Amino acid sequence: MLELKVQKEILVRFQSLLALLLMVVIFSVCAEGFFSKDNFWLVLRQVSVNTCLSVGMTLVILTGGIDLSVGSILALSGAIMAGLFKNGLEFPVFNLFIGFTLPGAVMAGLTVGSFLGFFNGLMITRFKIPPFVATLAMLTIARGLTELWTGGAAITGLGKTFGYLGTGWFLGVPIQVWTCAAIVAIVLVVLKKTRFGRYVYAVGGNERAAKLSGLNVNRIKLLVYTIAGALAAVGGLIVTSKLNSATPTAGDGYELDSIAAVVIGGTSLSGGKGSVLGTILGALIIGVLNSGLIILRVPPFWQKVIKGFVILLAVAIDKLNTKEQ
Repeated sequence: MLELKVQKEILVRFQSLLALLLMVVIFSVCAEGFFSKDNFWLVLRQVSVNTCLSVGMTLVILTGGIDLSVGSILALSGAIMAGLFKNGLEFPVFNLFIGFTLPGAVMAGLTVGSFLGFFNGLMITRFKIPPFVATLAMLTIARGLTELWTGGAAITGLGKTFGYLGTGWFLGVPIQVWTCAAIVAIVLVVLKKTRFGRYVYAVGGNERAAKLSGLNVNRIKLLVYTIAGALAAVGGLIVTSKLNSATPTAGDGYELDSIAAVVIGGTSLSGGKGSVLGTILGALIIGVLNSGLIILRVPPFWQKVIKGFVILLAVAIDKLNTKEQ
């Protein structure tokens, strides 16, 4: 009986990895060209954006929250970077023009993303607005600001230097994969080796107990949402540089893939339980699923149906595991 329980615990712990390996085997057999070097790098490059968003989303969900605005923050941050780099800022009233270098434009976009995430956290902690409502409002606000900034048209012609950040290679690995790996490594260290990481789990595990133990719960949540906004801005940098343009519709629906990656990776929606490594596996599962379905020429609307059922299955498994513990 004890041996059966141990086997079940091992299965639960590695269920995301087993699901990923099973999908790779199935698509390798059924989809010609899936198991190739080119498709391997293609999947990693596609997954890198979702990973940036999902790592931030993991922090948010670990505290028992949710962030529906990451896709719109991605779009606005990317548009800010592109617009400032190409056109700068002009103030006709003062006869003033401010030009931006690439690092300056990137920092401006990251600042915007961080501020919007901070604003989300402020609404949730100070005004006690439920995370779902606060971030849903930000989804609309940021998308509207993106359309205002771009005038409803794409910002194009950003040049090779800007494009290199999303299409270049370094030591045989795409730049965006390096960027993603650096973010994952930093957040892993923060969650595993710092007090802040332990505080994040404590807040999600039992917020009332965390308050009674002296933790500044509001400050922790504020920082978590700020980080999520900053990582969404990094995703905006990758998307904009990869396309070498910023569009008003960039990042549309990305928040759903982000939440899906976190849930499939084993992070509990009730908070306090989960890991960044699990989220990476979840993002890879979604990336492999998308790639395999495209190679098999499955119609786009059926892809959405299949992805929806995968998310439902992941949540159902999480609920069953939680109930049995």
